[in-house]
Amino acid sequence: MWFRRITLTAALVVASTAVAVTPAVAASAPRLSDFDLRPASNAIALTQRVQELDAELPKLGVQNILAQASRDGTAMSGQGAICNPGAVDSKERNLNAVYSFCFDPADSGTNGGNVEWTPQGITTVADAQEDQAWGSAQPLVVSWYNDDSEQVKGTRVTFIDPWSGAYQHVLLAYPFQNDSGNATYMSLRNKQDSTGGSLHAGGLAWYGNYLYVADTRRGFRVFDLRYIFDLQAAGAKGNITDKTKIGRQNGVFYGHGYRYVLPEVGAWTSNAGEVSDASTCTVDGSPHFSFVGLDRTGTDHLTTGEYCDGADNGNDPNKYGRVANWPLDGLNGLPAISSDGRWRATSAYRLPVPNVQGVVAHGSTYYVNRSHGEDVATQNDNGDLLKSTAPSGTTGVLGTPVRRTAPVGPEDLSYWSGFMTFGDVLFSVTEHPGQRMVYATPVSAF
Repeated sequence: MWFRRITLTAALVVASTAVAVTPAVAASAPRLSDFDLRPASNAIALTQRVQELDAELPKLGVQNILAQASRDGTAMSGQGAICNPGAVDSKERNLNAVYSFCFDPADSGTNGGNVEWTPQGITTVADAQEDQAWGSAQPLVVSWYNDDSEQVKGTRVTFIDPWSGAYQHVLLAYPFQNDSGNATYMSLRNKQDSTGGSLHAGGLAWYGNYLYVADTRRGFRVFDLRYIFDLQAAGAKGNITDKTKIGRQNGVFYGHGYRYVLPEVGAWTSNAGEVSDASTCTVDGSPHFSFVGLDRTGTDHLTTGEYCDGADNGNDPNKYGRVANWPLDGLNGLPAISSDGRWRATSAYRLPVPNVQGVVAHGSTYYVNRSHGEDVATQNDNGDLLKSTAPSGTTGVLGTPVRRTAPVGPEDLSYWSGFMTFGDVLFSVTEHPGQRMVYATPVSAF
């Protein structure tokens, strides 16, 4: 049973109080030279495989996918719009949401049974287009990683109509050439072989025709939204009922039961090599790519950052994590690369707090989501939404942040200027089963 598609106005919000969060000791600036990406060695082959798949499979665009979306969620708007009260800890409910969206029971994890998908990243059409529209649609997009002990289904993204509550899942895939020389694909994994687990996809950014997905140990995976393949429309060549198979098998294309499949067209990898241990943070060296945000002020750029558990890293301020800004080419939606073909960050800063799950910049202002898990000594499981300021120069440490309340388990962040009648807002998504919610917080809350 699905939820009805509804748009409601919720009860009046309780205002939050801004509180400064001061680090214990000062940290040093990161090295800007550590933030240097090169194209993946197989980037040309990835594009070629997708073009070969395009010759065999029909496609469908985002606007039309949403028009026939198969799932229904709950959309709410208005001051204090919280479609899932369980996403906010009862001890501190002063969440100033002006919009929220909740998935159906299967995806929200409220209907019992095995919860095999976990939401992580978020982006919106306001990232993709300056006019904030994709045709007549204004989608929100959420990434999920799979946590199935029997199969590795990888990563999926969900396109959401924020007004009707309709939504549609699309499976991300990694294209390759099989032993017969034909183009096929497999689930998206942190290592693209039988030993790799599902790619975490902790961050997501939509820019032009491209989706940039965070690859924690390496950099970015890139997907072209002009190549979303429709296995149902493929007729006898497509199968959308068998959830155990993926890719081309005996001339039939599978997608773990999903109708739509979006294969990777490129990737960017740290020039110094991938991070060997995703759970350990370092002072310098190749960065983690834990989350992604997009800033349209000045030169358009992506902001990436590291999730670093404070306790696991000795509560060392130099291991709270780093953020960096990557310039984009507004003419084609691709990275703004240097003359040697590399993609280099133009600035990098040390985070002022650990346990950061998402960051988005808006000029020199940085908005930060920090989580506290589900059971902490403070007996307050809500996360923190922090506001900080970048120092002058290309490196340094973000300034002492000011805090307001975030829901339990807040993740990635996305900035939408002039959303509805609420002004500029920050979109995010929460991850825990039964406590899941997409929501928008007005930046005026600070």
